[in-house]
Amino acid sequence: MKILTCNAPNQFLYLEKDKPNIKPNHTLLKIKKVGLCGTDYHAFDGSQPFFSYPRILGHEIAATIEETNADSGFQHGELVTISPYFYCGKCIACRSGKNNCCTQMQVAGVHIDGAMAEYFLTPDHSIIKGDGLTADELVLVEPLAIGAHGVSRASIVKDEFVLVIGAGPIGLATMDFAKIAGANVIAMDINQQRLDFCREKLGLIHTINSLKDDVNEKLKEITKGDMPTVVIDCTGNLKAINSAVQYMAHSARFVLIGLQKEHLLISHPEFHKREGTLLSSRNALSKDFNYVIECIKTGKIEPEHYITHRVAFKEVKEHFESLRKPENQVVKAIIEF
Repeated sequence: MKILTCNAPNQFLYLEKDKPNIKPNHTLLKIKKVGLCGTDYHAFDGSQPFFSYPRILGHEIAATIEETNADSGFQHGELVTISPYFYCGKCIACRSGKNNCCTQMQVAGVHIDGAMAEYFLTPDHSIIKGDGLTADELVLVEPLAIGAHGVSRASIVKDEFVLVIGAGPIGLATMDFAKIAGANVIAMDINQQRLDFCREKLGLIHTINSLKDDVNEKLKEITKGDMPTVVIDCTGNLKAINSAVQYMAHSARFVLIGLQKEHLLISHPEFHKREGTLLSSRNALSKDFNYVIECIKTGKIEPEHYITHRVAFKEVKEHFESLRKPENQVVKAIIEF
């Protein structure tokens, strides 16, 4: 089978490799689509934590069952996706029902090889049935689940103001699920095209361009002086994270979905006087995946409108750099096999 490996930062390489052999409690998937996300872009440019090279990227998957064991419950040709977080099931986090932050976490495409390959062998317990969803919908279930999990961490109360920093795919997913939770969502980004997308596709009323607007004044205007009671960072940008405390209302929650390598530098007096709550949000739980699928089936989420670009698997190496350029206005790019 053909694979695409990230051999070193800024270096892709197509290789031939033997198709994996089936083994107990595992299923062989034939990959149909793979979504590109910030993790893949950061891995390519060398800024992704928890990463080593060489690595096959890709963890947002739509696939069909190619080969499986008789007792797996899956059928040949069945359309599925996966939860790409492989956990031990034994550590304190797993025993507490938090296998999304397992102490031995192995994420496909990060700690172990992912799905930028024609075939992918995965544990049966990671497979999520398609339940009537299309391949375009299924390939977006995982990034949507990241947003859904972050929103659940925030414990949003109806009608409160929620500032989401970063209007990339994870930020958009977070905005969508914050809306479903009843929040008044404020989108902030430095890319005006992304903010226009928030208005046109997500129906948001409040957007802030942090390069052009006075952010504090705009937030005071929108919230009638209160400031947002939830701030969620989806950028993983150190400057954005360190600046965000000033946007919090007193008693607000600050949720970090985005990830970066450096130390946080937050003013303790500013955070302390607000009695702020700092939360991280890592990966997603099975209940988040189930919730995403339910929301897609009931029309609360329309994942296809995130997809702006498509590229054939054999052309990823050639076009990858262009997909990272802001002027090409990529929201979500999908690799098609």
